[in-house]
Amino acid sequence: MKILHTVTVKQVLTEKSKQSLLNKYEQRKFQLKKECDHLKFELKKQQKTLKVPSQKLQLHFDKEIEERLEKIKVLDFQVEQLHILPLGSELKEREVQGIIEVSIGDTWSEETLSKTIIVKDGTITEIR
Repeated sequence: MKILHTVTVKQVLTEKSKQSLLNKYEQRKFQLKKECDHLKFELKKQQKTLKVPSQKLQLHFDKEIEERLEKIKVLDFQVEQLHILPLGSELKEREVQGIIEVSIGDTWSEETLSKTIIVKDGTITEIR
């Protein structure tokens, strides 16, 4: 019988992967800052169109901007942590679904089901 289970994918931190992660974080921060600027612009545009200051509109836009600013703070924290981590550290990248074959008489344990794929610079180096 075949069953689906979750497989953890971990990335080994190398200079190349560290730089790639830093670039990804910076691009995401840039995108979030652009979204904040656009929201501020849209708020002013809406306020001019309505001619009446709307507290509800202001609160909505403030909430959206604050959500993006929080995401930027999280990204800043992740960048700080990335600088602290030594090369060779394993970072959980994501989880994927895998198929495992089980038969009558197999040992049922968490070790059997918990598989991990180790990736180094885009190449699978180990399956645990």
